[in-house]
Amino acid sequence: MKLYYHPLSSYSQKTLMAFYEKGCAFEPVSVNVMDEKSKNEYKKIYPMGKVPFLRIEEKSWSVPESSIIIEYIDRHCPGGTKLIPDDPDLARQVRMRDRFFDFYVNDTMVKIFFDGFRPEGQKDPYGVQQAKNRLDTAFAMIDQDLANKTWAMGDLFSLADCAAAPALGYCRMVYPFSNYQNVAAYMNRLAERASFQRVLQEAAPYLAAFKK
Repeated sequence: MKLYYHPLSSYSQKTLMAFYEKGCAFEPVSVNVMDEKSKNEYKKIYPMGKVPFLRIEEKSWSVPESSIIIEYIDRHCPGGTKLIPDDPDLARQVRMRDRFFDFYVNDTMVKIFFDGFRPEGQKDPYGVQQAKNRLDTAFAMIDQDLANKTWAMGDLFSLADCAAAPALGYCRMVYPFSNYQNVAAYMNRLAERASFQRVLQEAAPYLAAFKK
């Protein structure tokens, strides 16, 4: 199976982290979504043009969206870390936390991140302040939820932690959460996770080039 992704994409990083946790074999295909020609070629494969995107050629299956891709490999790739519990109530809680990190942390962070690249006169200070306020609310909720927990679901690493790692990792760059001790400690634990370290190592050359 082929995973179309970009090393700097937070949702790609989330998905890669899951693949590494599972030890699941795949063919990585890096897509430069910032290059118009490259993106147009990719749209022939997935017209929405978003990454990540999983293609299982032998079954003619297409699996878009990071959470759905992770659901697929957790079911079809035996071994490694169990990312979604079999118990339906625990699975629901994992999915809820996954959605929370995606919608209220990652997507909110993206607003702040990309506004920094807008030219003067086209920036959105009101929207950025709204995003910062939303992140403060999210950080406070996460900080309370993480009291006496190692991972988002307690002792077991899950899909929710794969969502949290890149989202919080980028937040450290654009809107740090140092006042939230439990969140900061959690991020430190995520940064020590072998799967996330591998993701960051692979992204490092692209991040260095992006900052130039």
